[in-house]
Amino acid sequence: MFEQHASSGPFCEPDLDHHLEAFLASLAQAGYAENTLRGKARRIAPFVQWTRTEGIRLCEVDDLDACIEAFLACPSRRLYKHRCALQAFVVYLCEAKVLPQRPVQPSAAAILYPSVLENLHSQQGLSDHSIAAYAVSARDCIEAMQLAEEAVGVDALAIRRYILDVSQQHAVATVKVYAAGLRSFLRFCLLKCLINRDLSTTVPCIGRWQPKPMPPVLTDEAIARVLAMVDRSSVRGCREFAILQLLAGLRLRASEVLALRLEDLHWEQGEILVRGKGAQFDRLPLLQDVGEALVQYLRVARGTSDSRHVFLRRKAARIGLQAPSTVSAMAHRALERAGLLPSGRVGAPIFRDSLATRMLRHGASLSEIAEVLRHRCIKTTQGDAKVDLERLRDVAQAWPGTQEVV
Repeated sequence: MFEQHASSGPFCEPDLDHHLEAFLASLAQAGYAENTLRGKARRIAPFVQWTRTEGIRLCEVDDLDACIEAFLACPSRRLYKHRCALQAFVVYLCEAKVLPQRPVQPSAAAILYPSVLENLHSQQGLSDHSIAAYAVSARDCIEAMQLAEEAVGVDALAIRRYILDVSQQHAVATVKVYAAGLRSFLRFCLLKCLINRDLSTTVPCIGRWQPKPMPPVLTDEAIARVLAMVDRSSVRGCREFAILQLLAGLRLRASEVLALRLEDLHWEQGEILVRGKGAQFDRLPLLQDVGEALVQYLRVARGTSDSRHVFLRRKAARIGLQAPSTVSAMAHRALERAGLLPSGRVGAPIFRDSLATRMLRHGASLSEIAEVLRHRCIKTTQGDAKVDLERLRDVAQAWPGTQEVV
C-alpha cells in the first residue's frame, strides 16, 4: 500500500477535474481523435472520484505508481488501458508542476546509462535508431554485471559467459547487434576508467554463414512502374510517393529519410541537406521530380505540427516517423503493388543496391560507386555492389581437363 505524508512546500491539493480538462485539451492539440479523448476521460474520471472519496491527497502520496495500482485492484477496471491513461495523466501533472517531484537517489548504474547514451550520440555520432539498438545491449550488460558497482570483477570470461547467455535467448541477428553494442560499451568503460584494459576484443564474433542469393536489380523502367502504382490522391499515398522519390531518385537510406527536416530543404539553391551515418552531412541536388513530390506532400498531406521533421505520423501524436522499418515497409508494399516483389526480405535498400550493381555491370569502379552512395568504407560498397555469378560464367575459363565451367 502507498503512504501519504504532510506536504512541505508550496504544493497544495490540485483541482483534478480542472487539470483533467487541461490534460485532454493538450491531447486534442497534439492531434488525438475525439474518440480517444473520450476513452481517456472515461478511465481517468473514476480515478479522480476515487481519490476524492478515499480522502487521498496526491500531493502527499510518496509512490504515485502504488496509488494507481491500488485503484486498479478493483477487478472491474481493465488494467492495461486504465494504467496507460492514468500514468500519462500523472506524468502531465508532474511536468506541469502540479505535483511535486519526489527526490530519488539514483544508483551508480542509473547514472552510468545516460552517459553511455550521450557518448553514442555526441562522440560516435550514431543515429537515434542505432543508439536505441546499442542501448539495449548496454542496459542489459549494466544490469547483468552490476556495473558500475562490480566493474572490478568484469573480465574476458564474464564477457563470453554473458554473450553465451544472450545467444540462448535470441536469434543470431539479434545477438550480432548485442555483440556490436557490447564492444562499443566496453570501449566506453575503458575511456571512463571503469575497467583497466580493453575488453572489447574479447567479445566473440557472431558467425552467420549462409549463402545469399543475388538480390534483384531494379531497372529504370521497373522503378518508374513502382512510382506509377502509388495512389497519390490519398494522404497516405502522397507521403509514400514523396518517400519513394527520395529512395529512388536520390538513393537515400531509410534513416536519412526519417532524419530529414524542413530546414534541410533549400529550395532557392536547389539542394537538400542529407543527415547521414556517423554525423555525416552531405548536400545533394534537389531533383525536379523529387522536389515536386515533396511540395505536394507538404501542401496537401503533411498537415500542421510543431515537429520540424518532414515526414510525420498520420495519427496522433503528430511527430516524425520513428523507425526505418516504416520506410522499408512502404518500399515493400510499393514493390508488391507493381508485381516486382522478389523473395526474401526486401525493403528500402533495394534502390541503393540496384544502383550499385548496375554501375558495376557498366564498368564503374568501386571507388566511383562509393562516392555516389556516400560510403566512407570501400568494404561497405563491396557488400552493396553484388556480382552476378551467372554473368561471370561467360568470361570464366573451363577447369583443366573439362569442357565446362564449374
